[in-house]
Amino acid sequence: MDFSVYLTAMKKSIFISMVLLSILLGNAYGQRKTVKLTFTAVDGTTYVQLDSIRIMNRSYGIDYMHYWPDTAITFDVWPGIQLLYVGYMTPGVGINENHGMNNTFHLFQNIPNPFNNESMITLFTPDKGMVRIMMTDAQGKVIVNADRDLNRGYHTYRFHACQRGLFFLTAWFNGLSQSIKMVVTGSFPGADNLLEYSGSHGEPSLKSAFIESRTIKESGITDSPSTDKSYTFQFASGIPCPGTPTVEYESQVYHTLQILSQCWMKENLNAGTMIQGPVSMSDNGIIEKYCYQNDPDSCIKYGGLYQWDEMMQYSTNQGVRGICPPGWHLPTDEEWKLLEGAADSQYKIGYSTWDSWGYRGFDAGNNLKATRGWNEDGNGNDLYGFSGMASGYRDYIGFFWAGVEGSWWTSTEQDNSSKQRRILNYDRAEVTRSHTEKQAGYSVRCLRD
Repeated sequence: MDFSVYLTAMKKSIFISMVLLSILLGNAYGQRKTVKLTFTAVDGTTYVQLDSIRIMNRSYGIDYMHYWPDTAITFDVWPGIQLLYVGYMTPGVGINENHGMNNTFHLFQNIPNPFNNESMITLFTPDKGMVRIMMTDAQGKVIVNADRDLNRGYHTYRFHACQRGLFFLTAWFNGLSQSIKMVVTGSFPGADNLLEYSGSHGEPSLKSAFIESRTIKESGITDSPSTDKSYTFQFASGIPCPGTPTVEYESQVYHTLQILSQCWMKENLNAGTMIQGPVSMSDNGIIEKYCYQNDPDSCIKYGGLYQWDEMMQYSTNQGVRGICPPGWHLPTDEEWKLLEGAADSQYKIGYSTWDSWGYRGFDAGNNLKATRGWNEDGNGNDLYGFSGMASGYRDYIGFFWAGVEGSWWTSTEQDNSSKQRRILNYDRAEVTRSHTEKQAGYSVRCLRD
């Protein structure tokens, strides 16, 4: 069963919510521990105010919202609980200081929009009264009709969609009405359209978490906290990582790339001594690499190709440094999902589509591919500068598909012999998630700790 718990910015509600969270976030095994998580945000190097934080328990499928100004959260966790934090802000817009004072009924644009299956809708009621909500599809057919008596304040609904398309939501209060357009990109046969009331978020104030804006930015961080910890969301993308524009490693200089809260190496790793394609890599204390077609110039162009064990330096712990520079590590499956959600225009961070296998997303692949080097006009638009190249791969009989495909290892195991990877293709706009034998040779990107 899925649960959703919302933390309000009202102090009286937090204790009750925390008790409930302690139950929902744990499991029947291991020793729980109380931790305090604190959140802030920057855009480049400039402080920005978070509007809200969504915390998703990736281990058990539980999630809840937490609203500014309460950006410190305390709850019980069990070892191994994987949490995904998604922070929201409205760029270029200050706090809406007048909306509540004007006592005006208002319906805010749903977040996110477009969306795959689920989106959040917020409205403000200046007085106690009945609110009627009706949703219709593009043909005018009524698919949701809901009435509810609400107190003064901000109120949130969650809409679960079962079909793709354009929808119109209208809310009425005290003779006034407002409407928004909602775009659903997913389809879930057999499910029902469902509008759930999620609760009130208190009186408006000069420090309200809700800002009147049609533009929302989001950024994500994934972690398994075991102690008190502070997190900083980054909302800048396509720039060198603040404070670390380059990294010198193994006699080469790599550029860095900030994509929201992740700092990536801009180039594929090219560390180590070249060995011939038919030879397997070994645990001999020397970093070994393959160069496409056994040509050293290919490593200059594409970076090296590595077997999984060599990349991991013979560890099986995901997220290890491996062959990356000090202070950097090999990205996990979950960290690749963050990158994909950041790059896609429709399926955002935390969407369930990223948990699927095969081709996923809408245009994340195009947005991560380089603008050159792909066959048959398969070049991407390189939205943030990730510059994914069609570097091909190595297997035990040779080298294949330069110009057609680029493949990158994750540091996450599927099983003893099979490891997870990501693939960009010349003829696809999506990103492929798959697993394959660890003896193959694929590209490697490093992620800053």
